[in-house]
Amino acid sequence: MKYLFFSLVSFFALAPGEGIAQGNGYSDSLQVFRKKYIDEHEVIKSEDKKRLCFFPVDTSYYVTARFERAKEVPWFRIETTGREKKLFRVYGILYFSIHDTAMTLQVYQSQGLLAVPKYADYLLIAFTDKTTGSNTYENGRYIDATTGEMENGFNLLDFNKAYNPYCAYVSNVYNCPLPPKENDLPVAIRAGEMKYKKDH
Repeated sequence: MKYLFFSLVSFFALAPGEGIAQGNGYSDSLQVFRKKYIDEHEVIKSEDKKRLCFFPVDTSYYVTARFERAKEVPWFRIETTGREKKLFRVYGILYFSIHDTAMTLQVYQSQGLLAVPKYADYLLIAFTDKTTGSNTYENGRYIDATTGEMENGFNLLDFNKAYNPYCAYVSNVYNCPLPPKENDLPVAIRAGEMKYKKDH
């Protein structure tokens, strides 16, 4: 069974505030990002891709976060949508604000992917929020990150790039990590991918 907790890695980077400062440039870059996401989707194919839907691009969900690296944190088994739990550890914590609400998100590192050179620098930001289960997938959403992005202590956190794990489309096939309760945000994140519109 194939297992990856992400479906893509960001293929472009923006300097802090660059996307916002350029106005339509940021919106255009997100449209390119989403087109690539849809075109290269490994689960949803052909005409079903029309059921993939997203919130409108909103720069208020594109924020600069302060990153603090965790020290000597043990591995733990994260709950998943299947029976098999996965080993992760807290790599660090992001501190940020949205609409004047201060929040934190834990950033996770997979023990399994750490052993694979191609994916060793990949990190997982898994979260739920006040849209979870209504406008968005009931088991939360993901944002991709890498260890390199966290090195300078600050990180661009773009909820417009939040996406659904594969389990949102096909149940009983993929074993997707569930966001721990520490990553349940107290606000509605009306950005990124919405709930998949199934045909039944």
